[in-house]
Amino acid sequence: MNLKNMLVTAGIAALLGLAGNKVMAQNNGGGGGGGGFRNMSPEERQQRMMGLIRDQMSVTNDDEWKVIEQRVQKVMDARRDAGPPGGMGRLFGRRGNNNGDNGPGGGGGRGGFFGGTPMPELEALNNAIDNKAPAEQIKAAMDKYRAARKAKEAALEKAQQDLKSVLTVKQEAAALSLGLVN
Repeated sequence: MNLKNMLVTAGIAALLGLAGNKVMAQNNGGGGGGGGFRNMSPEERQQRMMGLIRDQMSVTNDDEWKVIEQRVQKVMDARRDAGPPGGMGRLFGRRGNNNGDNGPGGGGGRGGFFGGTPMPELEALNNAIDNKAPAEQIKAAMDKYRAARKAKEAALEKAQQDLKSVLTVKQEAAALSLGLVN
């Protein structure tokens, strides 16, 4: 399941990259100049991405799109909250070093994935590891983190099922190819 989540997350990241390329191509008009996806507000990026998803799903009816868009957003929120499997921030400078600094950039890896909320259970597990806590305390932290991940994965699966329940076969195929559903 963890590998599948990583692959789906990579698919969404690729979608964001494609959205950025299309927006930059449109904004640049084929000529020089900057701008594009990077200069958009988060709301503009979100709107652009939803527009691209709508196009991929070939939804032309606004009322139909309102229903689908809400469910797409719930899937994206649940995926962001579930994050990648594990706290990959530990690999990139998040090691504690007994002086209150958490490595390069101070606190690297403490935020959530793609703007998601950091999981307190992961923080507790990382703190237990960093502080060389007794094995029993680390085991308890692992159990809490695993339970929290399972709950977030269950919320993601429910959001995906809710989305699939309103899609046609072709729309579901597009959602599958975009990494929105399994």
